[in-house]
Amino acid sequence: MEDTIFNTFSVKEIKSDANISLKEIEKPVIGEISLKIYINGVEYASLLCLNQLTEELAIGFLYSEGVIDTFQDIASISYNERLFAVMVDLAPGLSVAKCESLRSVTSGCGKCFTYINPLKQDKFIELSGHDQFSLHEIMQSMKEFEQLSEIYKTVGGVHSVWFQHDEFSVFNEDIGRHNCFDKIAGVLLKNQKMNLVENGVLFVSGRVSSEIITKVIRMGVPVLVSRSTPTSAAVNLARQYNVTLLGYVRKNSGFVYSGEERLI
Repeated sequence: MEDTIFNTFSVKEIKSDANISLKEIEKPVIGEISLKIYINGVEYASLLCLNQLTEELAIGFLYSEGVIDTFQDIASISYNERLFAVMVDLAPGLSVAKCESLRSVTSGCGKCFTYINPLKQDKFIELSGHDQFSLHEIMQSMKEFEQLSEIYKTVGGVHSVWFQHDEFSVFNEDIGRHNCFDKIAGVLLKNQKMNLVENGVLFVSGRVSSEIITKVIRMGVPVLVSRSTPTSAAVNLARQYNVTLLGYVRKNSGFVYSGEERLI
């Protein structure tokens, strides 16, 4: 796992008892790469991410951006580990407008736009469905989710997202929350499981920004549960697109910000 997920450094550990002292130790530090995504030979985006599930990240990112709608929209995909680049060829007839390239996405969830891109608004549909979800089971699942993050336990420095469904569940960790969501989408698309999203629940370790909620809307997952807070823009979008949004879900407490009617 070292060199791909983390590197080990000699550091000085601060000890504060009666006196403050420094002790030299070996400490793992989470890794980061700049992943390039090429579409039909042209660089489309650069993502700062963990060197893990790179093809799935590219697939999910292109889906979130509205470039593709299904995995069949991709004619070929490969990862060049030397260049940290995912090479994507779109199916015949599909292309990307020049004005959409090139974008650089940081690990801090800051992107080119905060709300839904008006040019891609037709890709974002109000969530429907009449399935209801047990609030008790959601609370229990959050406790289980908090124990899944092996990289966080070992190294720290990552967020995590869990798509939970009785038939197919996906857990992912990355230095950026948005990368986690894109990797989940990529895994679902690649495994032909996107049809399960309307009955699934997403759990996330960190803050829910407007960018995060747009990825949930694009995927079509009706319930998002966060250990942290949503932003006001995220709450407004969740209410507009009928997403059930829970925040600050910890131990036996939390808040429902939208979509209460789905909870039983």
